[in-house]
Amino acid sequence: MITNTELERKGNQFPGPITTFSQKADTFNIASNNGVLLQITVIRDSMFRFRYATEGNFPPDFSYALDKNATHGYNHLEYQETPDTYIIKTAKLVLHIDRISLKKRIYDIDGTLINEDEAGFHWEFSYEHGSDIVKMSKHAQKMESYYGLGDKPMHFNLKGKRVENWVTDQYAFGKDQDPLYKAIPFYVGLHSDKAYGIFFDNTFRTFFDFCQERRDTTSFWAQGGEMNYYFIYGPGIDRVVSSYTDLTGKPEMPPLWALGFHQSKWSYYPENNVREVASKFRELRIPCDAIYLDIDYMDGFRCFTWNNNYFPDPKKMIDELEEDGFKTVAIIDPGIKIDKDYDIYKEALEKDYFCKRADGPLMKGKVWPGECNFPDFTNPKVREWWADLYHELIGETGVHGVWNDMNEPAVMEVPTKTFPLDVRHDYDGHPCSHRKAHNIYGMQMARATYHGVKKYTYPKRPFIITRSAYSGAQRYCSSWTGDNVATWEHLWVANQQIQRMCLSGMSFIGTDIGGFAEQPTGELFSRWVQLGVFHPFCRVHSSGDHGDQEPWSFDEEVTNIVRDYVEMRYELLPYLYTMFWEYAQDGIPMIKPLVYFDQEDHQTFYRTDEFIFGNDILVCPILEPNAQGRRMYIPRGHWYNYWSDEVVEGGKELWVDADINKIPLFVRSGAMIPKYPVQQYVGEKKIETLTLDVYYKEGKGKAKVYEDAQDGYDYKKGRFSMRSFKLTGKSNELIIQQHKEGKFVTEYDTITLKFHGLPFKVTAIELDNQLDTSIKFNGEATLEITKDFTELHLIGE
Repeated sequence: MITNTELERKGNQFPGPITTFSQKADTFNIASNNGVLLQITVIRDSMFRFRYATEGNFPPDFSYALDKNATHGYNHLEYQETPDTYIIKTAKLVLHIDRISLKKRIYDIDGTLINEDEAGFHWEFSYEHGSDIVKMSKHAQKMESYYGLGDKPMHFNLKGKRVENWVTDQYAFGKDQDPLYKAIPFYVGLHSDKAYGIFFDNTFRTFFDFCQERRDTTSFWAQGGEMNYYFIYGPGIDRVVSSYTDLTGKPEMPPLWALGFHQSKWSYYPENNVREVASKFRELRIPCDAIYLDIDYMDGFRCFTWNNNYFPDPKKMIDELEEDGFKTVAIIDPGIKIDKDYDIYKEALEKDYFCKRADGPLMKGKVWPGECNFPDFTNPKVREWWADLYHELIGETGVHGVWNDMNEPAVMEVPTKTFPLDVRHDYDGHPCSHRKAHNIYGMQMARATYHGVKKYTYPKRPFIITRSAYSGAQRYCSSWTGDNVATWEHLWVANQQIQRMCLSGMSFIGTDIGGFAEQPTGELFSRWVQLGVFHPFCRVHSSGDHGDQEPWSFDEEVTNIVRDYVEMRYELLPYLYTMFWEYAQDGIPMIKPLVYFDQEDHQTFYRTDEFIFGNDILVCPILEPNAQGRRMYIPRGHWYNYWSDEVVEGGKELWVDADINKIPLFVRSGAMIPKYPVQQYVGEKKIETLTLDVYYKEGKGKAKVYEDAQDGYDYKKGRFSMRSFKLTGKSNELIIQQHKEGKFVTEYDTITLKFHGLPFKVTAIELDNQLDTSIKFNGEATLEITKDFTELHLIGE
């Protein structure tokens, strides 16, 4: 038989000339002569949505990524026509669309070219899958840099890289290995000191090429679905990231204990082992707020069960751990063991809640319990059912938080490590194959878990962790970077991943401190803790196969170093909590890479190690053994060495001493850093004073301190406390002003100010415009005043 292989549609295809152009409110609809449609929606003055179709119509508009509360609206919108182009103009952007090719150029209002199509939109029909491979290519501008895209374990600046989004269980992954556990199809471009972002909201397997194939071209494409992307203009990286985070959603405030130090292992069992670990923390006076139960707490790894041999009375254990200040966090995986005597399995089977193959049988795969079926978390009824399964674990037994693992979904003993692509999903009433649902499966499991934990912990706040995530998962949970390795290279990788995730809208993120696989040396563990306490989520986790990894598992020196740094984190809890408030309110990343901090300083474009913790603390980890210090880049401005109070001028590299018990730390001049006393766990002590470390600056500084009940939802009713401080420093005086918002009354009555770098001797103190001789310095540079002051004036000679 001879087959004619000449196909009508072959290779890349492109839009033809525009035939119609129309406007309806904020949306422009464009059609070409070969059936291509382009729909442009003006989301804001600084944000466009571009949506393409190739068959003359659009499928239903649906996204798991977008937040229904995202900001919309613009101040100005007009369009005009020329012989060659259509021009759409907002208050911040000018968009040119070529009449012949549909290629686009985007300028800012000052006329700077920000983003320009190269080939623009094009597509190729896949006869294997029966759908389009949709593609977009852009001209790379001179000296353009690229950042973002989630958990990629590679150099922070992605220029010259090609990456893939297909969430994958990668045990003991290596540097530059891709893809990993997250699919965050958002990146930031920076050139001409101006930034923009692109969010490619497509859940199929996607790819991004940042000038690897062609040094003057960047491109992104997907193996199915729509070419559907959002263009977000800054010009600051801060505005780009905040706008993207607003679009895909911001989290609620976590309970304060979730920001403490957590200890985990695969696995702590039986019960006496859990109690021994908890007791040792208290004995050694190392603060800790949570202890984790991995899969061995279950009966044969069946979800929502307990192994009664290991844990005969889990509620009693959890209650007694809580009396000692420990919250219990338990793991839940998606695989449901095939067992006719297992009630959860029987119920899901009866209600038809499991994923199915294309020709009807249930999706079957091996994970920890053995052969399992898997709930279809893209079905709203399944999510509701799953949420209710937490009634016993959370509502009755008293577990405080849930950790969703293996939800890529991971499947053992198959080359792909996941479901076959023919598995079918409901996709919230838009039925599809696993090709489309794979990247959001874990996110939808975390979503269901969030609603269940929230329901049964109420009136307290939920705490959920997920390994797999897609854009928008930050609305439901925190995350960690997966199964890393106890090596110095992975310490470097951890630093890249956390900075990248924070820039990608998911700030509540951490790593397995010390490494999950293999065994760290005491030195590596110490250096990892020194970095990890400055990450938003702070947890030691390891595979028990490789030995113990508790703070006391090495030697007394390591134990003391760990204690010192964990205590530092607990002192900084009000600073960290305020960081989270800014993230939850305004989408401000909790960790700020140097390029985010100062995008006009070109020395920051390729810096990988240094970062800003919150707004004012500069951190640079030690990333190699036997180091007595390192060279690091100090950003522009003046900075105090945290350890010595020496002031250095930034904008250059410096050598910084850092023996085994030190990490390079600097505080920005003009900063006011809030601190609590050290506690062994959140809530152990009554906070009797708020300490404010004030770093003198000749000029102005500012700070905020957010506080509330540390749990519950009264903060949403205005029962919070927001203190805003302004600092004005002169050669012989210092003024600190305070403005207070919110109805929450803090339990402390005084604020203790510790002054760093005062260049004058204080001869008089005015409080609220009155000379106050009763206020005295305690020690060299510390004084205590009422928390309700509005202005403090130090006068010197």
